[in-house]
Amino acid sequence: MFDKKSSLYGFGLAGLISLILIFLQPKVVFDYDFEQFFPQNDEDLIFYQNFRETFENDNDYLLIALGREEGVFDSAFLAEAMTVQNQFEELEFSEEIVSLLTLEEPIINAFGIRYTRILNWDSEDKLARSKEKLNDHPQYSENLISKDHKFLLLMLKNQQMISKEDGDQLNQEVKNILSKSNISEYYTAGKIKAQGEFVDLLQEEFAFFLSISIVLILVLLYLIFRTWWGVVLPLVVLLFGIGWTIAIILLTGKALDVMSVMQPTILLVIGLSAMVHYLTLYLQKLRQGLSKNEAIQKTFKSLFLAVFLTCLTTALGFSTLYFTSAVSLKLFGIYTALGVMIMFLAVILITPGLLYLFSPLRVVESKGFKEFWQRALRGSLLWTLSHKALIVAGFGVISILSIIAATDLKINGYLLDNLPREHELVQEFEFFDQEFGGSKPLEIFIQAGDSAESLLELDVLRELDKLEQFVQEKYQAGAVISPLSLVKILNQAQNAGNIKAFAFPSQGQFQRMQPYINQALEQPDYQLISSDRKQGRMSSRTADIGSLKSDAINKEFFEFIETEINPDFLEVRLTGTSNLIDKSHRTISQQMAKGLGVAIILVGLIAGFLFRSWRISFMILLPNLIPLLWMCGVMWLLDIDLKLTTAVIFTVAFGIAVDDSIHFMTKLQSELKLGKSMLYAIKRTYFETGKAIILTTIILVSGFAILTLSDFGVTFYSGLLISLALVFAVLADLMLLPVLLLSMQKVWKEKRKG
Repeated sequence: MFDKKSSLYGFGLAGLISLILIFLQPKVVFDYDFEQFFPQNDEDLIFYQNFRETFENDNDYLLIALGREEGVFDSAFLAEAMTVQNQFEELEFSEEIVSLLTLEEPIINAFGIRYTRILNWDSEDKLARSKEKLNDHPQYSENLISKDHKFLLLMLKNQQMISKEDGDQLNQEVKNILSKSNISEYYTAGKIKAQGEFVDLLQEEFAFFLSISIVLILVLLYLIFRTWWGVVLPLVVLLFGIGWTIAIILLTGKALDVMSVMQPTILLVIGLSAMVHYLTLYLQKLRQGLSKNEAIQKTFKSLFLAVFLTCLTTALGFSTLYFTSAVSLKLFGIYTALGVMIMFLAVILITPGLLYLFSPLRVVESKGFKEFWQRALRGSLLWTLSHKALIVAGFGVISILSIIAATDLKINGYLLDNLPREHELVQEFEFFDQEFGGSKPLEIFIQAGDSAESLLELDVLRELDKLEQFVQEKYQAGAVISPLSLVKILNQAQNAGNIKAFAFPSQGQFQRMQPYINQALEQPDYQLISSDRKQGRMSSRTADIGSLKSDAINKEFFEFIETEINPDFLEVRLTGTSNLIDKSHRTISQQMAKGLGVAIILVGLIAGFLFRSWRISFMILLPNLIPLLWMCGVMWLLDIDLKLTTAVIFTVAFGIAVDDSIHFMTKLQSELKLGKSMLYAIKRTYFETGKAIILTTIILVSGFAILTLSDFGVTFYSGLLISLALVFAVLADLMLLPVLLLSMQKVWKEKRKG
């Protein structure tokens, strides 16, 4: 199978595949759509999709704060702000601007209803009256103007469901207008800004990690093999593998997203691990006196099954992400699993041919280097066999403590969860949380109950009033916009604009405003109520407090609805993108546990089939479950929460960590088939695979540790936790696994007799 002729044919096939992919010209496309993390086919998602068809998408806006240290109540500043707003309104994808600069309030008198400007700077007297009017107004203070009056808020409502490209254009045009204005202090936050900056950062990180991974590989290969071919040959194979994978991803129409940042590093270190196993054994065969042809054939025949199984189990680990409900994670799992198998194909097709074409310059291992490994492995094995009880006890105690820690892990995530809290983009969003009631949309669906014909009935409005008070108190929300707020505005209008009248009306006041309701419904900038007046929305903004706190408040919300709101008059349902994001952290974390369970079962079945024993299968799984438990302990110690960006790591870590156990057990099985005793077989396996296992672990840990340089949360935590899990795995494989195997001597003897 791996003779010279077939190997060169494989090399030629690899070249043909490359030419076909180049001819097809895959186009590199980057994208970031956080809605791809929403749980698909979820009833809350389906409900929200229907909701926004009736009303609007709750996050299609850009928040723009215009500020002045001395305060915004200055005629020149307000005139400049008005000029800026007018320019925003003329932009192609800008639909509407909501701000105090143009908002008007109704005044009802004997002649009917008229509208006056809320903020008027035509004269100093009018400006002073406006300032007095806006002081602590519940509808505007800390909503459209900061409490200290240093910033005005402009809410630019962009085109609904705007595309990434159009959003980038609009965001850039807003930036240009602000930079050319005479307003020196300004902040912006919103979906189009976050999406655009995420993709820019994504492109930078993709290029950075691809290049730094290649540099790392060159350094590690040189340190391991100390020859030009030991550096160039693996690098060529790995570049073919990563190139094929990215090309196929792009040709299938998949854009590179936030999860894709990790793929080059993952595939390169996995491929390099396989190459190190092959080349280490190949050099060992040459040192034993075999010819190049014999060494190549024996090496690839000997390791083919082990390398295939390690790639397969790693791919299975990634593919279980398909069982999550988030599109982004599904695609990441499937494409990374495909990439792992493509990398295996590249190694098998290209490596033998290159070895036949390029003979190594030298194969003599440094005597000191060889003696170091012999002493280290011999000392490690002797210590392990002499301290079996201590090892079992140590692993047991740490694992129990880790299980206890795991029960205390919290599921908690944030809107900009992939960025560190000190990042500039996060800081801008937090500015709006502090000054304007929040940057995170809060959306509640409301509907008239069976005993009501309309949301604009007094009994229904009383229920809405209770709901609004709860929302403002518990969610610490800013101004609440709902049919009730419209009624409060009309009540204020009936009282000559008196702020104190912005309150729930009496029955008489409510009756008097009836002739003006239809006219008022045409004025709001929000679609508040359906045409039949039976369905509506209650909208606000809140700070990004994290899904853990949000879940606790939501629980109180549901209890409040159940006990305090009369369903005969008002039906209520929490909805919106923020609710879906919070839910996705919880849902995906739970689904990760199921996916991990599937991965463990599949690996157990493969091991059971390979070794024909469920007890041996358990022995393989146990050393690879321990790193996952210890990783929980580390997360607890470092106060790392479970979320979208960390839950995925467990499945990935298990799929990679199990590779060393398979290499160890495959070699052990071949030794036992030769009739050697268990102790001698473990010794031979330990000495022959120990070096490769340690080297591949160093490579993998180095590769994943690079990811901690990332600004993306998912990338950083993947690098940190997977690196630690791999270290824990090599300790379990070289310390605990031999001890467990020695306890299985009777099983092996029975199998041999059978």
